[in-house]
Amino acid sequence: MENLIKKMDEALKNRIVIILAVFSAVFFFGTLSSCNSAIRQKAARDKEMAARLALEERTSKYVQEKSALEEKAKAKENETDELKVALEATKKALLQDQLVNMSLKEELQKVTKMKETLEEDLRQALVNGKKLKK
Repeated sequence: MENLIKKMDEALKNRIVIILAVFSAVFFFGTLSSCNSAIRQKAARDKEMAARLALEERTSKYVQEKSALEEKAKAKENETDELKVALEATKKALLQDQLVNMSLKEELQKVTKMKETLEEDLRQALVNGKKLKK
């Protein structure tokens, strides 16, 4: 009987060892799987962070380019306004010059008519003077 109890104890111990070995193997593979999953998640997180940083850098670059382009647009608008003012001043000066030219042409025409009249009067006086001398 003692032998039988020893054999049962021995069999029970072997079963416990086998069960513990199976649990150890399951936990070991579970730990490996968990570590592998953690490594994949870390790699995915690192990749996402790199993508976010790249996007943030691009966004920052676009914001800077936008502000630079807005400044250039404002400068061009100011330049356009200045050119409009200069154009208006030039138009006014041109209109004044045209008015002066018109008045000068009128004066020239009057002087030309007076000259022609005087020349005609002079011819008449010469002709009358020659007639009187004879």
